[in-house]
Amino acid sequence: MTFGERLAAAVAERGPVCVGIDPHAHLLEAWGLPDTAAGAEAFGLELVAAAAGRVAVVKPQVAFYERHGAAGIVALERVLEAARDAGLLTIADAKRGDLGSTMQAYAEAWLTPGAPLEADAITASTYLGLGALEPALRLAHEHGKGVLVLCATSNPEGVDVQARTDAAGESVAAAIARGAADWNAAHAPGAIGTVGLVVGATIDAAALGLALERSTPILAPGFGHQGARLGDLARLYPADALVLASVSRSVSADRDGIVAAIDAAVEEAR
Repeated sequence: MTFGERLAAAVAERGPVCVGIDPHAHLLEAWGLPDTAAGAEAFGLELVAAAAGRVAVVKPQVAFYERHGAAGIVALERVLEAARDAGLLTIADAKRGDLGSTMQAYAEAWLTPGAPLEADAITASTYLGLGALEPALRLAHEHGKGVLVLCATSNPEGVDVQARTDAAGESVAAAIARGAADWNAAHAPGAIGTVGLVVGATIDAAALGLALERSTPILAPGFGHQGARLGDLARLYPADALVLASVSRSVSADRDGIVAAIDAAVEEAR
């Protein structure tokens, strides 16, 4: 199965909500946890336990573990392992992007079965061009993993680059979306593919000329704290799109209310 097919099956069973695991310093403090690797690990493990059986996917933000050095990476390994053991799909929000052997090494770190940091998908930057990610795309496709590439992001600064058009009038974001759809069509005809897009819930996809294909999974940040509503999923994205709606601070702000917050998010999305 491709990553897209695996994701579609999980979403059909558990719904489109993806729980972000973002151990910000202020959240650790609010939870009564130390701002250390051990605190970040405890935060992640509690969110995994709360998400298990309720949602399809969790998405650890790698940066909040990296900032604690080697101990933080070990903590992230344990969170990813716990999520796998709980039957959750995992997206490592690492936003890696390079070319050649360096991109191959990133891919091996995150997408190789049995690797310490193994995840079901990673996020990746396309600033060097979608073709530069080819080593990761090939390895992901080989192992049923996914690469979710930045396309139209929810941060306001992104539009300065992503809305720029070429001589034919195609925006940068639209070219990335077209490239992802073409790659999926070439490598898994008729299936939901390996390459997905990060398309924020707070951006105007039509204004960017985005053609969102059923074959291309979508990771949608911007819900909750950033202002988009899960109840608007059907209005924001095409009806046949496979959309994963990411929520993090809106479900993890209150340590004692995580389960209730996740249940509420799932119900709103439904």
